Amino acid sequence: MACDVKGADITGPDIAETHQFDLRDRAEVLDAAKNILSREVPSVVILNAGWARQETLASTTSQGLIDEVDINFTNVAMFCHALLPEMRIAGGERTFVFVSSVNALSHHGNPAYSAAKAAGLAWMRALAVEEGVHGIRANAVVPGSVRTSAWDHRLQDDPTLLDCVSKLYPLGRIVTAKEVASAVAFLTSPVASGITGAALNVDAGLMAGNLTFLEGLK
Repeated sequence: MACDVKGADITGPDIAETHQFDLRDRAEVLDAAKNILSREVPSVVILNAGWARQETLASTTSQGLIDEVDINFTNVAMFCHALLPEMRIAGGERTFVFVSSVNALSHHGNPAYSAAKAAGLAWMRALAVEEGVHGIRANAVVPGSVRTSAWDHRLQDDPTLLDCVSKLYPLGRIVTAKEVASAVAFLTSPVASGITGAALNVDAGLMAGNLTFLEGLK
């Protein structure tokens, strides 16, 4: 099963069911949760929504703040909340995995997005602590920069931007979408059955220390 905004192509050989809705529209979010539950109670829920356009506090507008928090946290949390009653009753092992961001741990711009992702980590921990008794686990993957379409608008202005960003990472590169997906797959797998409430960094070493500061001491 896959979910995305209306108009997105989310078909594929391994996708048997799709749901399309706008995370800024709470009614659509709750309807989607209801439709999903009418077919099957999910055993794994991966929450990978992410969208940001307001790079700094100075560029953040009131409506932009609302939109980015709704997309990246509030309505994601409401979606989880709508699924929970049936997931509790269904029994067995049920798992939430949130795709967060290093922006949730330290400031790298995009203040509204960062605040929303930090809230998502708090929500993940709440699920882990309060729902564990029902066999429900919750964890997060915390990626650094990943080359996705979210970078397109920035690269149009500066095609060298990712080369500059890569130099900030101890591995000398940014992580790939496959590396993030592999971490998600691990957290949903039986080998991670004892892990809940954890935030797993997949960030090419970014949060381990400040490489630019260290190089400044040479």
